[in-house]
Amino acid sequence: MDKPKVTPKDFFLWVGAMVAFYVSIYSFITLLFEYINRAYPDVLNYNYVDPYSGSIRFAIASLLVLFPVFLVIMRFIRGDIAQIPEKRDLWVRRWALFVTVFVAGATVIIDLITLINYFLGGDLTTPFILKVLVVLLVAGGAFLHFIADVRGYWVEFPKRANMLGYAVAVVVLVAIVSGFFIMGSPNALRTYRYDDQKINDLTSIQWQIVNYYQQKEKLPTTLTDLNDSISGYIAPVDVQSKMPYVYETTGTLSFKLCATFNAETQADSNSREMTRAVPAAPMGGKGGGLGLEQSTWKHSVGNVCFDRTIDPELYPPFTKMRVQ
Repeated sequence: MDKPKVTPKDFFLWVGAMVAFYVSIYSFITLLFEYINRAYPDVLNYNYVDPYSGSIRFAIASLLVLFPVFLVIMRFIRGDIAQIPEKRDLWVRRWALFVTVFVAGATVIIDLITLINYFLGGDLTTPFILKVLVVLLVAGGAFLHFIADVRGYWVEFPKRANMLGYAVAVVVLVAIVSGFFIMGSPNALRTYRYDDQKINDLTSIQWQIVNYYQQKEKLPTTLTDLNDSISGYIAPVDVQSKMPYVYETTGTLSFKLCATFNAETQADSNSREMTRAVPAAPMGGKGGGLGLEQSTWKHSVGNVCFDRTIDPELYPPFTKMRVQ
């Protein structure tokens, strides 16, 4: 009996299925890892945290598109095998299944080695254990599924294959829906971005006010005084309302900046404790900012004003610095 030939349809169906499967698995694990990171934040992790949940959004988008694609393609493949049983012996099918079994098995082994290594080193933490379990369950499940496929189990029991597909789809759907509760709706994310942009604008304005004071030994009367045709600086306006930010002098060295915010400062927002909002001291200056407490941009919802006072010892006028 001649071996069945691989048609272009067979080849691209299996390649498409495997690509969709691998990306879906990666996205699912990434999504669960992000949930674990949110539930158990690491105080020793000083890496940048995306306040707009970029990793979660990308993982959800990938799952919403590619996981259904994987299920549909596998349905076509199993339908073909049901009609033409010889297609079980296609080399592209065997390679796809055995490679996946190998990758899943290797992942389980590496996962267990990592777990034991961290246990022996006394470095086990709850987030780490949960992530190890996630990888173990997902890779182990994939291993068992494709081992069964190699042995023809799902072809022999197609109804069980369909039930498993529905069960996995429900688990993926729950993970996706959970993401919207964690990161908020698309509209909410946009309002958070508006708020962070306002903080960025106020930061820029604050720096320019300090620079203006050092240049002219007085505070600007209005924000338009900061505009400079040579440097190209123009005082920004609220990107949401298109209105200028509120600026008022409250003393010879003090002022306040106000803006209207859509929500309270988010836990992982760039503006929660923004020491970067402190202007760097110029050459010859004695310090590094307006003061840590004054330089935070934490805010509530609605109109919020930030009071600032320039310390002339930290930011002496340039004329006095030249005399010294």
